[in-house]
Amino acid sequence: MASPKELSDLLADVERRAFKQAVYAVRNDESALDIVQDAMMKLAEKYGDRPAEELPLLFQRILQNAIRDWFRRTKVRSFWTTLFSNMAPAGEAGDDFDPLETLEAQDGSKAAESAADEVSRAQIMGAIEKEVEKLPARQREAFMLRYWEEMDVAETASVMGCSEGSVKTHCSRATHALAIALKAKGISL
Repeated sequence: MASPKELSDLLADVERRAFKQAVYAVRNDESALDIVQDAMMKLAEKYGDRPAEELPLLFQRILQNAIRDWFRRTKVRSFWTTLFSNMAPAGEAGDDFDPLETLEAQDGSKAAESAADEVSRAQIMGAIEKEVEKLPARQREAFMLRYWEEMDVAETASVMGCSEGSVKTHCSRATHALAIALKAKGISL
């Protein structure tokens, strides 16, 4: 376990290099500083109890993930800003423009769904849930972790205490069993 002094020394040692690394990646000093600070806080809060020799690699992984997250957030922010700015009518002042008022329910969206479609969807979900309950315990566990909790194969294997190959086998068997059971009920997805 790293002592507070070892953690502090590590952060002081990597601070300048990490900042340069982030600046080179995002090309913005303020954003780079935020990224490095967030990475340092995450290392201290979540991984401060790890051995000191593991901390440099953990910090680099956290820093790289924080940079990727920054790019993802920027991309999403840019997308929505562009989308909403294009929705404003030409020649109108943007102060009182509300883009949500211009959106109509799209076909296939829950808002555009009729009562009959909503009931049908609820019945299908009920049938799927009943079939998932019928699965053997290990298949159900693998299926739920992979597809409901959205864990990757390695995480699922770790949680289940088995190999990655076993997780793949359990998931495959579960999906095939569900497909057969649902098809027998006339449900095709």
